[in-house]
Amino acid sequence: MQSSKSSLAALTLGAIGIVYGDIGTSVLYALKVVFNSGLVPLTPDNVYGILSLVFWTVTVIVSLKYVTLILRADYNGEGGLIAMLALASTAVSDRPRLRGWLLGIGIFGTAIFYGDGVITPAISVLSAVEGLELLSPVFNPYITPAALVIIFLLFSLQKNGTSGIGRWFGPVCAVWFVVIAALGVPHIAAHPEVLGAIDPQHAIRFVAQQPGTTFVLLGALVLCVTGTEALYADMGHFGKKPIRVAWFALVMPALLINYFGQGALLLYTPAAVANPFYLMAPEWALVPLVLLATAATVIASQALLSAAFSVTKQAIQLGYLPRMRILHTSVREAGQIYIPAVNWSLFGAIVVAVALFRNSTNLASAYGIAVTTDMLITTVLTFFVIRYAWKLPLALCVAATGVFFVVDLMFFSSNALKFLDGGWFPVLIGLLMFTVMMTWKRGRAIMNDKLRSDAIDLRSFLEAVFVNPPTRVEGTAVFLTADPGSVPNALLHNLKHNKVLHRHNLFVTVRSHEVPWIGIGKRVEIEPLGHDCWQVILHYGFKNDPDVPRALDQIRGHGCALEPMTTSYFLSRDTVVPSVGKGMAPWREKLFAQMHHNASAAADFLRLPNNSVVELGSKVEI
Repeated sequence: MQSSKSSLAALTLGAIGIVYGDIGTSVLYALKVVFNSGLVPLTPDNVYGILSLVFWTVTVIVSLKYVTLILRADYNGEGGLIAMLALASTAVSDRPRLRGWLLGIGIFGTAIFYGDGVITPAISVLSAVEGLELLSPVFNPYITPAALVIIFLLFSLQKNGTSGIGRWFGPVCAVWFVVIAALGVPHIAAHPEVLGAIDPQHAIRFVAQQPGTTFVLLGALVLCVTGTEALYADMGHFGKKPIRVAWFALVMPALLINYFGQGALLLYTPAAVANPFYLMAPEWALVPLVLLATAATVIASQALLSAAFSVTKQAIQLGYLPRMRILHTSVREAGQIYIPAVNWSLFGAIVVAVALFRNSTNLASAYGIAVTTDMLITTVLTFFVIRYAWKLPLALCVAATGVFFVVDLMFFSSNALKFLDGGWFPVLIGLLMFTVMMTWKRGRAIMNDKLRSDAIDLRSFLEAVFVNPPTRVEGTAVFLTADPGSVPNALLHNLKHNKVLHRHNLFVTVRSHEVPWIGIGKRVEIEPLGHDCWQVILHYGFKNDPDVPRALDQIRGHGCALEPMTTSYFLSRDTVVPSVGKGMAPWREKLFAQMHHNASAAADFLRLPNNSVVELGSKVEI
């Protein structure tokens, strides 16, 4: 029992650092953006109305939707948009057209996540460093360069992993939440009447009196729930209970105390609207607070970067992105990975974003569309999960998700108004990623169809070969093939050029499935073909790490023991040649061919030993 309590405490502390870093730093800029928008005069009624809207936005979207409902929709303990997509698409597998639509919607949500991955670090770090301008105007010219240096250092350190500093994420963020609550307490204590904003009548009155203004302001109010997708995405790392305990015990109270403290300050010191968060603090605490805020925003950015690496790996496994070089940064934590191409692409986009928008207030105009799009897509997918996977009554499903759908749609519609003011930036990134992902998926399907149409049946081929068998050499040959039952091109080239066949031959196909994990016991499917040849299919979930040599160790009991020194791995290195036909548009075929050419080696992705790999090339027209 003591160990269980200790484990819960450790997981809860970890969740505070990784899950809530993003939403925890929203206090730096949310109210500042709302009251500096020029839409809301700084009057007591407006302050009460905005605080009430903040309170109920946090309560409805985070506490009710995500913490209470969405966390229930786990897929073998895993969460996140891809897990939700896999769960929903599997539940409607008997409806191909509906499944196709859901896959398209889910992949677009995944693609636009990268837009969020660009804006979040930029706005978080910039808003933290902007506290320096309150010390002296002399710091103004250095704020943007300082933010870029901090972001560059963060991205540069990714290749080293977070195992060393990761243990500090939870404690630092816990201190952050305690500090932001402590900042708000004195102002609330001085003006306790501000707590009356909890009454929803203030929000209702504000909406009734200023419906048009409220609708536009939703685009800024969404800033107070940034990072809510992390609640669901990180469920597999921490579990539901630690995430819920962290939210209700520390994070939610600290956030609301700080927001109400800022509101109390604005009621009686209207000049503080320039930066209400930092102006809550006494002057002597400003520098330590800027340092702590910077540390918190770096941690929030780190959490988002880790999520970007994880999402990319899952998309590769599901066949929506080409293979990329994936480095494991921890020998103990399989989930700690580093993808250089993703890391530096995001950094380059962040530099462009900072250069374009220059400060956190301008960046807020670009923020929101990506977040609200993912929120809306999550709600839609949730309906299909609870209706078709959980088999709940239609009326209950509509009631459970309908309110959230309306709320999400209002936030999305409001943020759409910011499209020309900067919202186009994350949408552009999302559309580019969506085009890349769908082009790769479609290109692979066309390529596999082409290979399949030209393929020779493996059993028939082996029977013909062994009528007049070639010279057999000692050792084991492992032929990787995308289509089980077909002769790999690498085998044809080996027989043509080397005129030999190994003593043992394995024809191995690696399959990824729309489930998070497939256990070791269900990893290998083997079928004897005679003449010391076997057909092997290896099964992986989209969160498993493919490791072919390790998986093949399991077939020792089938008469084929792989010895590292006498095993060779044969791969076909296909060159894609675009051609005029019924495949894709010419520009998409060229894009696919370029991505295929630049994809990382299959040997690295499948963890094959480099000194035992033989690649034989061929051309494929699509």
